[in-house]
Amino acid sequence: MTSSSFHRTITLPAPVCDDAAHHLEQAVQRAVDGAAACRHAFREADATDYVLPLAVVEQAAACLLVLATESAQTVRPSALRAVIGVALRLRDAVEAVHQPALTSNPW
Repeated sequence: MTSSSFHRTITLPAPVCDDAAHHLEQAVQRAVDGAAACRHAFREADATDYVLPLAVVEQAAACLLVLATESAQTVRPSALRAVIGVALRLRDAVEAVHQPALTSNPW
């Protein structure tokens, strides 16, 4: 198996996926690059037990941060916090996958 044929995945909680799909819909309406593909993946995630390709989750987090930047002057602060919160949860989930597992023995 080559590395290009291996796709890493991540399982996210259902509420995070639902929130991300909702905000990605807004990103699609604002024509944020890459948001449509991410929205589709998150909308379909419940069919796969909320398992998503890691690259899609990374892209979704980036799209939501772009959405937050573009809408910062036009939305309520609570709505802006909600978008940023979901983006950060996605980013943190991706970073957790990239962290090496801790061992009980130090080097």
